Amino acid sequence: MRINVVKSFLPPKEDYNKYLDQIWDSHWLTNNGPLLLELEKELKNYLKSDKLLFLANGTVALQLAIKSLGLKGEIITTPYSYCATTTSIIWENCIPRFADISPDNLNINPDLIEGLINENTSAILATHVYGLPCDVDQIESLSKKYNIPVIYDAAHAFGVSLNNRSLLDYGDISTCSFHATKVFHTTEGGLVLCHDDKIFDKLSLYRSFGHVNDNYYDIGINAKNSEFHAAMGLANLPYLNSNIAKRKIVSERYDNLLNFNHIQKPFNNLSGLIYNYAYYPIILENASVCNQVIEALNKEDIFPRRYFYPSLNTLNYSKSTDSCPISESIVHRVLSIPLYPELELMIVDKIAEIINQVVVH
Repeated sequence: MRINVVKSFLPPKEDYNKYLDQIWDSHWLTNNGPLLLELEKELKNYLKSDKLLFLANGTVALQLAIKSLGLKGEIITTPYSYCATTTSIIWENCIPRFADISPDNLNINPDLIEGLINENTSAILATHVYGLPCDVDQIESLSKKYNIPVIYDAAHAFGVSLNNRSLLDYGDISTCSFHATKVFHTTEGGLVLCHDDKIFDKLSLYRSFGHVNDNYYDIGINAKNSEFHAAMGLANLPYLNSNIAKRKIVSERYDNLLNFNHIQKPFNNLSGLIYNYAYYPIILENASVCNQVIEALNKEDIFPRRYFYPSLNTLNYSKSTDSCPISESIVHRVLSIPLYPELELMIVDKIAEIINQVVVH
């Protein structure tokens, strides 16, 4: 049996089918249909926000966020994230400037941001890596000091809260991914959330070609999602809390079994944090040990992922000269190991045993 790093959760088929019956009855497949509006309502209730939009994916959410703020010039960002964080900046004709990451939680190091701010800086775009919060207070202070907006790539952070606020509630705009691999998914999908009425109106127009019926107001793209994707979200949302609880059990099992004399785990000791256990990343001593762990696990049909790789400042199309030695080291030593609600604990035990055997030799 092949064990992948993730396994997409699927709700009981009958839960999904009841929504399919509604689609067949209505013949409304896309263009902000009743199921999409219902999902948006449920998401607004869950996140306690009335300014959010369900979108086609998390990447287009980043692109719309940048476009809605009218950003030009340089955007300070993290080198340690999925490539979409950087490519969205470049796609919108902006220049990414990379601040290295903190070695403890692998998020952008707020102490390094200020040194990159100049007259060309238009925003900060930071990722809550693995759903672990950035230093939102220090980043907010920089935002206010220099009057530049903050976008959070919260692709991993659905279900995470900090100080009784959803992590998506921080910053000027937050985006989220609902890809099939995420804690909560709609097969493909995403979300953008903001706090400003004018920005929300722009986002709404940009999502749907820039027009409402026969009234054309602005440029736009097709960032809408379908009734079928909304149906998956509606079927999955009731299982979110139980799935997070199961993820926690798996995560804590790893915590109890892995040899942390030879392994580092990213952590965040913030009080008031409620986590979603989106991933279980480990950092090995060097690239050679990391490769040995991968090989040993692969022999048992277990497939971790070097997540993230590469350091984004090294992408040839980023054309960056920013040095990020911590990120550039971590990407060769990091592994996300299997974590999903249905992962059997006997498999968790086996994975931990294999890893421990490699790292102690």
